[in-house]
Amino acid sequence: MKHLKKSLLSILMLCSSIVIAQQTPAPEQTKDVAIIGATAHIGNGQVINNSIIVIRNGKIDVIGDAEKSAIDMKAIETIDANGKHVYPGFIVPNSTLGLVEIDAVKASDDDAEIGLLNPHIRSLIAYNAESKVIESMRPNGVLLGQITPRGGRISGTSSVVQFDAWNWEDAAIKTDEGLHLNWPGSFSRGRTWLGEAPGLKPNKEYSKQVNQLKDFFNESKAYNNGHKTKTHLPFEAVKGIFDGSKKLYIHVNDEKGIIDAIHFARAHAVKNMVIVGGAEAYKVAGLLKANNIPVVLKRVHSTPSHIDDDYDLPFKTAKLLVDNGVLVTLETSGQMERMNTRNLPFYAGTTAAHGLTKEQALQLITLNAAKILGIDNQYGSLEKGKSATLFISEGDALDMRTNKLTHAFIDGRNISLETHQTKLWKRYSDKYKNQ
Repeated sequence: MKHLKKSLLSILMLCSSIVIAQQTPAPEQTKDVAIIGATAHIGNGQVINNSIIVIRNGKIDVIGDAEKSAIDMKAIETIDANGKHVYPGFIVPNSTLGLVEIDAVKASDDDAEIGLLNPHIRSLIAYNAESKVIESMRPNGVLLGQITPRGGRISGTSSVVQFDAWNWEDAAIKTDEGLHLNWPGSFSRGRTWLGEAPGLKPNKEYSKQVNQLKDFFNESKAYNNGHKTKTHLPFEAVKGIFDGSKKLYIHVNDEKGIIDAIHFARAHAVKNMVIVGGAEAYKVAGLLKANNIPVVLKRVHSTPSHIDDDYDLPFKTAKLLVDNGVLVTLETSGQMERMNTRNLPFYAGTTAAHGLTKEQALQLITLNAAKILGIDNQYGSLEKGKSATLFISEGDALDMRTNKLTHAFIDGRNISLETHQTKLWKRYSDKYKNQ
């Protein structure tokens, strides 16, 4: 019994360490703020040198050339940003931030539900706004994200949040905006533990798995168009895909899978579809453009999928798609995806080093992301009337050497850039300063 009590005490202490709160979310804006002298990167390809941005009631009230603006600066708090840069807050799609804190601690892992077809599962209600991992995204300019479930054939619905909140209700910007479907793989890997040969081989279950999805969508459509005698939660959750109120995010990488997924969406009259992953999307860029299908492109800092691919294919895929008129944004999923989210701006920087202009690369993680997530009426660019969700950097925010934030605002609230990492840095800087 004594050992049991000690074990329970250890578990409670561990859990308490997981839920220790971040710093208190910033209060609502009460005084007008003017950012003067910075180079403003609008997010739509435009740049304003020596800009002035006035934030009022959480919105951008004025943005323009500082030399041409006649504004009464009385009662306005000013920030001298001469020589610095202002950017819209970066947006990360297809993220599990806030759903997992420590991979090895099961109690802090809530990114997937048991079962195969779970369109009714809502990721938002599992979102932990006080995650220390989320806190560490903000100093690199990542201020918004699409919180997305994992697992199964249909994982559930995602929601868009801002990264400075008390709870998921406060964090939510757009709730249950999309349904996530993991397309069956055209190939499968040999299960060596069952005596199968290693390596890739055609997926013999592919047709069966696709037909299972077809049946589910047909049944959902019949349910939503017919007389309902009782509520069926999974079918209810799919209704938005047919009436256009939700987007269908299909996670698929290979060329055949992308083509089949597009035909599947057409056959079921899906109004809004997005490809997530899209490693081989460049091969069918014309088809994507013709059907107005955006791509949430897999992590840029990846190795090529095939031995005969160009070594730098993951770095230049964004340009190949953009040049063909496809709307593209970037995601960070994969190994250590939550920690790697802070590298989102540097993924964009890599696309700039491989063909895109700096402003095109910036647009991938600002206005393009906002358009795909359906929040571009308020976020994604620095424009009058939009949310003042932005940050000031000492240098180029897409370059890890100069991405050094001095200020960040979410809906006009001047948020803290302190994190567990910055506290440790200051602590040990002081330790060695006197030695």
